[in-house]
Amino acid sequence: MIMAAFEIGVIHSMTNEAGKNIFSAVADFGLRVCQLANWNPVLWTPAWAKRVKREAASAKVRVCALWAGWSGPKAWNFIDGPRMLGLVPARYRARRVAELKKAADFAASIGAPAIITHCGFIPENPSDPQYIRFVKAVEDVAKYCQRCGVGFWFETGQETPVTLLRTIEDVGLDNLGINFDTANLILYGKANPLDALDVFGRYVRNLHVKDGFYPADGRNLGREAPVGEGKVDFPAILRRLKELKFSGELIIEREISGPQQAADIRTAVRKLEIWKRQVGCI
Repeated sequence: MIMAAFEIGVIHSMTNEAGKNIFSAVADFGLRVCQLANWNPVLWTPAWAKRVKREAASAKVRVCALWAGWSGPKAWNFIDGPRMLGLVPARYRARRVAELKKAADFAASIGAPAIITHCGFIPENPSDPQYIRFVKAVEDVAKYCQRCGVGFWFETGQETPVTLLRTIEDVGLDNLGINFDTANLILYGKANPLDALDVFGRYVRNLHVKDGFYPADGRNLGREAPVGEGKVDFPAILRRLKELKFSGELIIEREISGPQQAADIRTAVRKLEIWKRQVGCI
């Protein structure tokens, strides 16, 4: 399947809807690439891998990365999130490391080039023992991914750009990369996404094209918005990515459900096509 830089796609979940191709919704948008997402580690099986490969081929959809969730509690806020999310909390770390290794096996079996995940609220202080243990856990998963022939990519948001850069440097493996979520840095109040590219832009492998606003209080994330209606300057980001010789995909993510989600995705596709032409990314 032909791969092109700045190809527009969408994030899409592994679903078990009877009689329906997993990738039919992607094809219905007129798209031919997606990130395949799954939060249920029980589904990392050969049977599911066989189905994914068969139905992706049938729908003519390329899986550009596997978004790998993990088990255990989740809270997407500033109060409970740090003790629940990713590989940072010690009480969930070993189980989630094992689950991400299974995801790496699954990615290799379907031909996906990398797994992506949220690693959690990475400690800012590199001397913090929690940070040191977290880095070892990431190294463990990333080395396993390396043996499987796949990358390990961090989704941005819960850490500052320099903390993410330091983590990549401290792990020190060549299969590390970044899934650059254009909104998350804003939603978590961590950085302006355009400025973040000056810090870690060379590690960006693909995007979550998403928009939103900064937090309005100290407990909750900012509000997500349709692409082009929030604080993200997409033409400027595309221009900077072009300067960085970015060669990955633009994966639309809209974190609502129902008909409005589909409508917003279609609108985002149209806007991205316009911005790509303006910036010369076609």
